[in-house]
Amino acid sequence: MRTDWQRVRDAFERALDEQPADLEAWLAREAADSADIRAEVRSLLDHHTRAGLFLTEPPAQRFPSLLEEDDAFEAGRVIGPYTIVRELGRGGMGRVYLATDARLGRHLALKAIAPRLTGDPAHRERLRREARAAAGLAHPGICTVYALEEYDGDLFIAAEYVDGRTLREEIAGGTRPPPTDILQTARDIAAALAAAHAHGIAHRDLKPENVMRTVDGRIKILDFGLARGDGSDGDAPAIEVTQPGFLIGTPGYMAPEQLQGKPGDARADVFAFGVLISEFACDRTLPGSLRAVIDRCLKVAPAERFSSGGALVAALAHEPSETDHASAAVGWWRTHQAAVIALYFLASTVAWFFKADLGTMALADFGLIGLASTMGGVLRGHLLFVQRMHSPAALAAERRRTNPLTVLTDAAIAAALVLDSVLLSTARPLAAVLVAGLGVGIILARLVVEPSTTAAAFDRSNPS
Repeated sequence: MRTDWQRVRDAFERALDEQPADLEAWLAREAADSADIRAEVRSLLDHHTRAGLFLTEPPAQRFPSLLEEDDAFEAGRVIGPYTIVRELGRGGMGRVYLATDARLGRHLALKAIAPRLTGDPAHRERLRREARAAAGLAHPGICTVYALEEYDGDLFIAAEYVDGRTLREEIAGGTRPPPTDILQTARDIAAALAAAHAHGIAHRDLKPENVMRTVDGRIKILDFGLARGDGSDGDAPAIEVTQPGFLIGTPGYMAPEQLQGKPGDARADVFAFGVLISEFACDRTLPGSLRAVIDRCLKVAPAERFSSGGALVAALAHEPSETDHASAAVGWWRTHQAAVIALYFLASTVAWFFKADLGTMALADFGLIGLASTMGGVLRGHLLFVQRMHSPAALAAERRRTNPLTVLTDAAIAAALVLDSVLLSTARPLAAVLVAGLGVGIILARLVVEPSTTAAAFDRSNPS
C-alpha cells in the first residue's frame, strides 16, 4: 500500500525533535489510522540511527569546531588575493564570507571548508574534482564557482556573490505568492537542476536556504560546489565528499533513500524540489497539473519520480503560463463581442418579424432596435479592431470612451424587446416569453458577463 509521504516526513521530523522515550506509543498517537505510516517512520528512524544522524546531542556539542568563534575570520583578514569583508552565513560544510578579489577588483563569496572535511587527503582530492566539475556549470540559474583555493592548509571555494533574498526569507516573510509566481519559480529551479544533471552533478542539499532570488528577480541555486558527481565524465568514479556514517543534507528535504544512508542522485534532487515548491506555495491553491508534478516528485520510490531536472522542465512546460492565460482570456473577450453583435442581428430580425402584426408601437420598437443594434455593432466592431491593431493603452482608452454608449444601446434594445413581449403576450404567449428572454439576456450579458471577460483579459495589466 502506498503511504502518504507528506505525513511520513512530518512525523519523522517531529520524532527527531521530540526524541520520544516510548517510540511505539508515540507512533500510535501520531499515526493511529495508518500502520503503513508507522512502519515507514519506524524504518526511517532505524536507518537514521544506524547512519549516525539521530541527534542525541545538540550540534554544538557534537561538532564544536563548527561554531567556535575562534574559527571565524575577522573583517579585513587577507587570505591570498582575498580580503574578508564580513561573514554571510555558516552551515555544516563551513562558513561563507563576503570577500574582495584584489586581482579582479570584484566582490565574491568565499566559503571556508570545515576542517573535518579536508583532513583526509582522499577527501581533499574529491573536493577538488567536485569544484572543477561545478566550475564547468555555466547556467544563469546556478551560482558560478570560480576556483578552489588552498592557503595555509585550509581549503576555500571562491564563488559568485549573489545579492538578494533566499526563498527561506521569502517564506518567512509570510507573503503568499500567486500561482503564476510559484510556477515561474518552479520552472527556473528545474531549469538550473536540468543543467547540472546534464553534466552528471546532483546537488543533494536543495532547500529554500540554498535558492536565492536576486534583486532583479532571477533565481540562483547555491552550493553546487559541494555537490556530488555521478562519474559520468569518464574515468572519475562517483564522488562522496562525506565520511562513512555521515550524510550531507537537511532531513526535511532529503529523499527516503538518502535518509537510509544510500547515495543521492538526480532523483533525490527531484524529491527535494517537490518539498521546496510545496513549502514555497504556502498551501496556496495550485493548478491540478502543477500539483500532479509535485506529487510525483514526492514518490517514495526513486523510480516513480521524474528521472532528472530535464524531465521536470518538460513536465512543467505543459502548465499554462501567465501569457497563456492572458491570451485565452483575450480570446474569450473577442468571442463575447462577436456573440453580442450576433444577438443584435437576432433582435433586429425578431422585431422586424412581428412589426406588421402588432401595430404602430411594434413598428416604433423595430426602429429603436434597429438603430441601437447598428450603433452597438459599430462600437463593438471598433473595439475588436483596436484590440487587434493598436496598443493595450489605446484599447483601454477606447473602452472607457465607448462603455456608456454600449450600456445605453443594450438597455434600449432590452427595453424594446420586453415591450414587444408584452404586446405578444395575449396572442402568442410562448413567443412573448422567448422575446423577453432575449432582451433580458442582452442586458445581463452587458452588465454581468462583459465586465468579467474584460477584467480577465485586460485589467490585470491595464486597469481602467
